[in-house]
Amino acid sequence: MKPIKVLIIDDSSVIRAVINEVLKGDPEIEVVGEAKDPIIARDKIKNLNPDVLTLDVEMPKMDGITFLKNLMRLRPMPVVMLSTLTTKGADTTLEALEVGAIDFIAKPSFEELIASKADFKTTLLRKIKFAASIDHKNHQLNSVITKHDVNKVLAFSGSKRSNHLIAIGASTGGTEAIKAIITQLPSNSPPVVITIHIPQTFSARFAERINDYCAVNVQEGRHGQKIKEGNVYIAPGNMHLKVESKGGSLFCILEDSAKVNRHKPSVDVLFNSLEPLASNLQAVLLTGMGQDGAEGLLNLKENGAMTIIQDKASSLVWGMPGSAHALNAHTKEYTLTEIPKQLLKFSLLDRSAMKEALNAK
Repeated sequence: MKPIKVLIIDDSSVIRAVINEVLKGDPEIEVVGEAKDPIIARDKIKNLNPDVLTLDVEMPKMDGITFLKNLMRLRPMPVVMLSTLTTKGADTTLEALEVGAIDFIAKPSFEELIASKADFKTTLLRKIKFAASIDHKNHQLNSVITKHDVNKVLAFSGSKRSNHLIAIGASTGGTEAIKAIITQLPSNSPPVVITIHIPQTFSARFAERINDYCAVNVQEGRHGQKIKEGNVYIAPGNMHLKVESKGGSLFCILEDSAKVNRHKPSVDVLFNSLEPLASNLQAVLLTGMGQDGAEGLLNLKENGAMTIIQDKASSLVWGMPGSAHALNAHTKEYTLTEIPKQLLKFSLLDRSAMKEALNAK
């Protein structure tokens, strides 16, 4: 196989040198060039025909978002963003994912890089290889995701079961997939808990941004917070989110423990905490790299939950749902556009009808 051709775009010569060093040691990757700003990058893209770009979100002469919009309009290709862990960096990165970037990686400071260069290398190589595997020109994910429109909110008469819960897991590139689902849920939707692999700074801003488009109330989950109908709770980027049942109600529990499957928060941690609630639960695994959530989804299926995976055709990266598929952890498999309708459809069923739906082929 031919090596993956990568063009590095960053105004920092130090960061360009670090990325170059990280990538050149892998025989599956070839760094074909570097550019210190988007103006230079435009010519290099034409001349070098890279497979993947690494792009700093904050660039001189032309900001990263403007460059990315032009790129996706004229020459769509996989882009992995390098993002600063600031509020401004979070907003820019989330906008980049809306525009069409595949994924992002936190841009380390010099001190952080010395301390965690091996982790940075592992993550960057993994994300570039996944990005290269995507046929970005033909991928229609972003074309089906539009800003919130009141007419897109689905009609729903209310769940037939008390404490019926929806749990969703996704990775960093899944922000838009989550938005596509949550923006269609009505204000009387069953409550939703979400674990997504994004940093602490990003999770609060993601919740705030998505809340502007939704009929449901979207927030970052707090420890001990009561889970209520019409609300969505997103795991903070530095804590595992669990759910606990007490006195006939459900509560968010935040746990500051070790990473699971290299992630904190971890989808498996959320899913495993839901085992006692499985018979009254719908669990969904969306696009994302790796296998976090697959085993937890299987555990929930075996305990009577409705388990759903996003299908390969609509997934940006079919890593997590693909791993669940390999384990036969799913009860149902749907396209991204079908998932919100099906979630509400199953929420209308009483326990007896839900059991029939679980057994239906």
